[in-house]
Amino acid sequence: MDEKRFNELYGRAYEKGYKIFSEFLNLEEQSILADSLLPCKKYGGYETAERVVAGFGEDIKSCDFPIKYLVISPVSKKFADSLSHRDFLGGLMNLGIKREMLGDIIVYDNCGYLLCLEQISDYIINNLTRVRHTNVDVKEIEALPENIIKEPEPVELVVSSLRLDVLVSAVYNLSRNNTSKLFSAGKIFVNSRLTENTSYQIKENDIISVRGFGRFTFLKQLRTTKKDRVVIEVKKY
Repeated sequence: MDEKRFNELYGRAYEKGYKIFSEFLNLEEQSILADSLLPCKKYGGYETAERVVAGFGEDIKSCDFPIKYLVISPVSKKFADSLSHRDFLGGLMNLGIKREMLGDIIVYDNCGYLLCLEQISDYIINNLTRVRHTNVDVKEIEALPENIIKEPEPVELVVSSLRLDVLVSAVYNLSRNNTSKLFSAGKIFVNSRLTENTSYQIKENDIISVRGFGRFTFLKQLRTTKKDRVVIEVKKY
């Protein structure tokens, strides 16, 4: 989805006075939307969702978003394969479903908890019968079970500075050269905005997403060591 499409959705919502929603947005699309400065609300079905839907219009609430919750479960857990995120996504792609119709997939206890647009939910329920070699059953649920979204414990790290490239290297144990390649490839996002500035100074509660690695939140600077290194606290998802 590009800026032209976002402007179109915004214009329709505010000219006609009703609520309009996008499909699920990946990080690159969220960055385009952030740069457009269009007023909207983003929600992916739970607070820390990576893939989100953008809502345009007045007084949009979380319950307004056209998102359904599905659980994909092995028919027989005893004979089921060990299923991964890739397996569940592959099963859905084999049905010819476009990725933008699907939000996050959370794997818990060998089941896949899927966020999807409401327009595709019945199709998935009626047609997804197999993931890898495992027969599955799909049901709609009211919300994600509380126990599957685990808030990570804060972790302390010692870094030379609060530069973005320094933190990415420290959190994912990468060399500065490999971190530089991630920036060059456009894989670093701060608060859903593509960031190529390696020297960006991280601020409290910034959320850093690294394509292929995950996300972390910079919580705060704790103290400075005798050697002028910085002790920080982060949450790694």
